[in-house]
Amino acid sequence: MGVVRLVSCMAMAGFLGVFGSGSHLAQAEQTALIKIDGSSTVYPLTEAVAEEFQKANRGRIRVTVGIAGTGGGFKKFCRGETDIADASRPILKEEMDLCRKNGIGYYELPIAFDALTVAVSPKNTWMASITVEDLKAIWEPAAQSKIIKWNQIHSDWPDAPIVLFGAGSDSGTFDYFTDAIVGKPKSSRGDYTASEDDNVLVQGIENNKNALGYIPYAYYAAQMKKLKAVAIVGKNGPVLPSAENVVKGSYQPLSRPLFIYVSEAAAKRQEVKHFVEYYLTEGPKLIAEVRYIPLPEPAYRMARERFNKGVLGTGFGGVPEVGLAVEEIMSRPPKR
Repeated sequence: MGVVRLVSCMAMAGFLGVFGSGSHLAQAEQTALIKIDGSSTVYPLTEAVAEEFQKANRGRIRVTVGIAGTGGGFKKFCRGETDIADASRPILKEEMDLCRKNGIGYYELPIAFDALTVAVSPKNTWMASITVEDLKAIWEPAAQSKIIKWNQIHSDWPDAPIVLFGAGSDSGTFDYFTDAIVGKPKSSRGDYTASEDDNVLVQGIENNKNALGYIPYAYYAAQMKKLKAVAIVGKNGPVLPSAENVVKGSYQPLSRPLFIYVSEAAAKRQEVKHFVEYYLTEGPKLIAEVRYIPLPEPAYRMARERFNKGVLGTGFGGVPEVGLAVEEIMSRPPKR
């Protein structure tokens, strides 16, 4: 099932789980509510978990999941407007400062891996792999209005325009890709089609043989017949995005952990506590179903221990880092 269809079905099922046949308005008004917003990358995971959690609780708890983007989600979260933030990159210093200013404590909990995927149209016949250096040459700010044709990257590539698609600037995917490829978060050329909606990027890449873009792995995996993944050339040659390559650490530098951030105040409510526990125990089964990559079980165990022991803060300290193992992140003394 494609991600778009999967998400739509889950969203409708979640609605019916709360307001379906036999429900009464008075009962709906008494339903406990958990508010989640943030990353469009993490959205399919959290929506899948939310749907199953609502079923398990027979509609007594309602979970809403938005897609404001990682940056937009953190803004809401650090203003106290949501209980949980979905994030495709760690919390940044300015977001930490906003949370601190507003008295928002938080738990940083990794929930899955993503293999950020560089994709082209199946009609692209000249590219099977690409180096990080070539990607940087295409995407760095200095390339804007200058690197505009494929043969400027390699002379044997076509004398044809480079048509780029990528994440919007409020997206954690944008932050991670620019850090991993260009070497500095948010450092990117601006003359490309940007969207917070990964389905828009999929359609744009698919429909133009000169297109190149980057998208979360789940969106590629759901549309493999419409897109072609480009292998990233590393120390051991070209490596394609896959669960196996991510777990063994060979798909670099575009493997990344995904997170949920849980408000300290919200976690004191029983419905939120139960949801987080459900996410960290039942979530791994659902994560594979929506085509993401589960973490090793020890990582989930460490996350559960952190949550149950009340260990607040981030293992990153507000500075983006690329290529870290989840266990290393969880072993660091958290910063607030």
